[in-house]
Amino acid sequence: MTDTGGASGGEGADTPTPSQGVPAAPAPGSGEPKASGDHPASPATPPRGWQAPDTPAAPPTPPPGWQQQAPGWQPPAPQYAPQPRWNPHGLGKPGVIALRPLNIGDILDGAITTLRRHALLVLGIGAVVAVISAALTFAAQKFLYADLESLATTAELGPGATEEELRNALFGTFGDLLIVALPASLISTLLMTITTGLMAAVVGRAALGREVTFGIAWREVQPRLLPLLGVAFVYALVTTVGLMLCIIPGVLAWVFWALASPALVLERGTFREAFARSVKLVSGAFWRVLGVLLVARIIQSFFENIIQLPFTIGTGVFDGFLNPGKVSVPGTGELLLQSAGQIVSGTIAIPFVALVTAIVYLDQRMRREGMDIELARAAGVQPPQAW
Repeated sequence: MTDTGGASGGEGADTPTPSQGVPAAPAPGSGEPKASGDHPASPATPPRGWQAPDTPAAPPTPPPGWQQQAPGWQPPAPQYAPQPRWNPHGLGKPGVIALRPLNIGDILDGAITTLRRHALLVLGIGAVVAVISAALTFAAQKFLYADLESLATTAELGPGATEEELRNALFGTFGDLLIVALPASLISTLLMTITTGLMAAVVGRAALGREVTFGIAWREVQPRLLPLLGVAFVYALVTTVGLMLCIIPGVLAWVFWALASPALVLERGTFREAFARSVKLVSGAFWRVLGVLLVARIIQSFFENIIQLPFTIGTGVFDGFLNPGKVSVPGTGELLLQSAGQIVSGTIAIPFVALVTAIVYLDQRMRREGMDIELARAAGVQPPQAW
């Protein structure tokens, strides 16, 4: 007999039968089975979801692990990551400019701040350039003496001068003025470009908050002095001739090549690379660079006229307004007085324009090449915290 766990029986007892612990289903039509006498009859099963009318609804079953909180408890507000606060100085301001893209106010303020912090150096360079410019201007004006006297003689002829004589005198005078004005403009632009290269060396260190002296700036410029002179000469020649012969080419050259001098000094490139870098930095920002340079020139002109006004009052320059028929020729003393006013005004105005141009170069590099990050690393400035 095989042990199957069931009771022993006769033949076939090894296989359990339905009667061994499994109730047999009632036959159809035999009615409901009677309940056992030991247990009361259970009520009929209510429909799914039904509840007695007088029984309150049971609360929903809470999720596992939930615990009821004390009365008055409020869920904590959702936490959000703090947003970085705006910093007006970008990555910092270790020197004269903030390390971020600059607007026109920032550029002008940077030039004035550099002028104040390094007044002796900047004004010293400006004074040397202004003296050279005034000396060359004085020589050019002396050269015009003969033509001015000739013009005065022709004006005195009055109605007796023939039309041909007046025309020849007029065109001859204007021709001489143009011949002298061209070298004067070339010299002025040449000296301004060289000054911009010198100021680029000053601004390059002043933007990092480092010490800068004339010796340090000169060591930066000296190895590139000859290429700087070449850049200044080409830039002055092209822009001056372009402006005199046709305004549009002169303006294009004046703006697109304006940053060649600081690019040559600070990037230590070659003659050709300086012009290429200037064109690359100005491309896409032509009108912005043009606007900044024009504002700087307007400020320079206004400042120079204000400073030179006391020096020109006694030179007879206003006689032409009071007596238009009279042509006055200034003497040597009057020209020297004008030159003195030019030196005083140029000592401040010339470095100001050069500083603005050098800062425009740094601004374009920060905008296009992320130079503000490099400057911050070089200055050892930690980025501002978000909170």
